[in-house]
Amino acid sequence: MVSYLCEFTGVSRSGYYAWIKSESKRQVRNEKDEKDIQIIQVIFTQNQEKVGALQIKMLLENDYGVIMNHKKIRRLMKKFDLVAKIRQAKPYKQMMKATQEHRTCPNHLNREFTQKEPGKVFLTDITYTYFGKGQKAYLSCVKDSTTKEIVAHHISTSLGMDIVYRTIEKLQETVGCFHPEAMIHSDQGFHYTHPKFQSIVRETGLRQSMSRKGNCWDNAPMESFFGHLKDMVDHQSCESLSQLKEEVNQYIAKYNNKRYQWKLNKMTPVQYRDHLLAA
Repeated sequence: MVSYLCEFTGVSRSGYYAWIKSESKRQVRNEKDEKDIQIIQVIFTQNQEKVGALQIKMLLENDYGVIMNHKKIRRLMKKFDLVAKIRQAKPYKQMMKATQEHRTCPNHLNREFTQKEPGKVFLTDITYTYFGKGQKAYLSCVKDSTTKEIVAHHISTSLGMDIVYRTIEKLQETVGCFHPEAMIHSDQGFHYTHPKFQSIVRETGLRQSMSRKGNCWDNAPMESFFGHLKDMVDHQSCESLSQLKEEVNQYIAKYNNKRYQWKLNKMTPVQYRDHLLAA
């Protein structure tokens, strides 16, 4: 009967008996898995079920002092049905058409996002979000392309030019003295091709760079940050602009100081910035 069943299921007799003998080992492994998954579930739940194996590995090491292989974390997540909620990519949309007075700039950055020097290349962009009863707000950010740190941001209910002017002001307040080769990179949106904005950038001492037309990959790190922010901030539950600002401020502070990133040697943006400056 054993031979018949093994042949019927495509299993060798030796394999079947080896499986029988390893029952105690499987039981020990399952008990260990049950124990290990508990702390993974805590991290997974605390981060709104929006973290994957690599992010969990870094949180385990940095916040809990637990070393665990990312392949094991993936296996446990699959075994216990922990599926991260992954945001869906959205098509790139042009905001507005520029007038003849607007001028584009060459793509000086050319996707060389990692410069190994903090404060050398800044990325900037604008996104929108909703709050209250369908009200719309706009978020303008500046990101250090090397450290991934959000160094300046401004929220407004207006998409007027003031949103980018205030962002540049906040960038100056944060950085103080710019790197002699500092550059700010954006898309070819209406705000960034505006003559007054370009004049302010020059006066600030920054060189301006722009993505190729309609190519969102040229500013991908900025788009990526906006995607993560919209995943993690429950903006639709905010009843007022002030509440939305508070939620965004808290998330950016957490992102800069608490969110470990695999490509930053498993450090947070602030830790990586300090690491580069010390080196």
